[in-house]
Amino acid sequence: MMNRRLFIQKSLLVSTVLSLTFKNAFSYTFKKGAAVTGKVTAVGKPVTNALISDGFNFVKTSADGSYHITTDSKAEFVFVIVPAGYDIPHEKQIANHYHRISDGGSFDFNLKPLKKNDSKHSFILWADPQVKNKKDVAQMLAQSVPDTVKTIKDLGADELVHGIAVGDLVWDNHDLFPMYNEAVAEMGIPFYQGLGNHDMDYRLGGDETSDQTFKKHYGPTYYSFNRGRAHYVMLDDVRYLGKEREYDGYITEQQLNWLEKDLKYVAKNDLLFICLHIPVYNQVKNNQDLYALLKPFKNVHILSGHTHYNANNITGNVFEHNHGTVCGAWWTGPVCEDGTPRGYAVYSVEGNQVKWYYKPMEMDKSNQMSVFVDELTDQKRMIANVWNWDPAWKVEYWLDDKYKGKLTNEHGLDPLAIKLYKGDQLPNPRPFVEPRDTDHLFVAHFGPEVKKVKVVATDRFGNKYQNETKI
Repeated sequence: MMNRRLFIQKSLLVSTVLSLTFKNAFSYTFKKGAAVTGKVTAVGKPVTNALISDGFNFVKTSADGSYHITTDSKAEFVFVIVPAGYDIPHEKQIANHYHRISDGGSFDFNLKPLKKNDSKHSFILWADPQVKNKKDVAQMLAQSVPDTVKTIKDLGADELVHGIAVGDLVWDNHDLFPMYNEAVAEMGIPFYQGLGNHDMDYRLGGDETSDQTFKKHYGPTYYSFNRGRAHYVMLDDVRYLGKEREYDGYITEQQLNWLEKDLKYVAKNDLLFICLHIPVYNQVKNNQDLYALLKPFKNVHILSGHTHYNANNITGNVFEHNHGTVCGAWWTGPVCEDGTPRGYAVYSVEGNQVKWYYKPMEMDKSNQMSVFVDELTDQKRMIANVWNWDPAWKVEYWLDDKYKGKLTNEHGLDPLAIKLYKGDQLPNPRPFVEPRDTDHLFVAHFGPEVKKVKVVATDRFGNKYQNETKI
């Protein structure tokens, strides 16, 4: 996230041996322009027309499932774009859809056909678990993981569910990647990982080498996969500027060229999810280049994190969900800087349609707002914070059971965030956290005689959420 005082990393190279190897020996000596061959099979049968990429180009498998690709001089991995109808390859739930390129050779991908139609499925979106030490890890394992497990269970035993983490898996302490992996394993669903600024190496050169440790754990930093009529793309939009902790939001030309090729295989009316760390609409310098590639598609959702607040933005045909974080305000309190509770998002896909909600940690999913009432000089003021509001929502209120109409959204600071975080001594031990302006507040003023206020928020899918407060 933002530049902070220097935290010394214990080690850049993690000695823990992970089960993620998937025949990826990192001692390979890479030969530029290596010729890579292999097969894609499922239960011993060839998978025809499966897409293979090296992060630069694509090839399709032939009728016998074989492929041949001459990799780009900068390529590090060869990976399969998992087709619809197949399970996500994983090792202890960490997505494992790639091989690290050696000086040439044969790399096979053995897929597993799904036993159910994946046109209907759900996924969990984690933004910024961002653990710094074992105390943070303990909170993640004791609170975030069990809450997510319960949500997955509540989706139903027959629901097909996967997970996506959009970066800042850890907070500069790369020794904790294995503990993040433990959290993923306990959730019991295959998880894809994206790179955040706190997952980067700050002392290994420039942008092209800042992700070496991340890659040793999780493979390529950009890739894609399919599930039903949804196409998912993970991008790396954190550009390291070569000086300790300096970075910006930028999508490299290399990735944009790859994405342009990738999208040629996607139907224009299918669902398209673009997953990355830094929000595109206001923090990625070349966001217009990305929007231009996405313009032909009818149903595009960008899924981002990084900010430690929850916000929705619609730019043309693109709906961007900038998610509240798993760690909230860096594991210092129950809410993010905008008052959104620590939590994650849940998306449900059916065909080329998607619905979603924000799941506040250790609360029922029906809890979608916080309401505060304070007394002013000669009146009372109500502030409702509707965390996942977007312009298609409707927010109404009642005073002493009398309907008063719709509320309009306003910018401001969440009262609980002010109480917990405002000031240079709060919160302890991370006083850099401060309340953040948000546009999902709703305010009403009324007389001191009012004894009860009720707020009903109706989301874009017709779901109603109610909060009734006696004052």
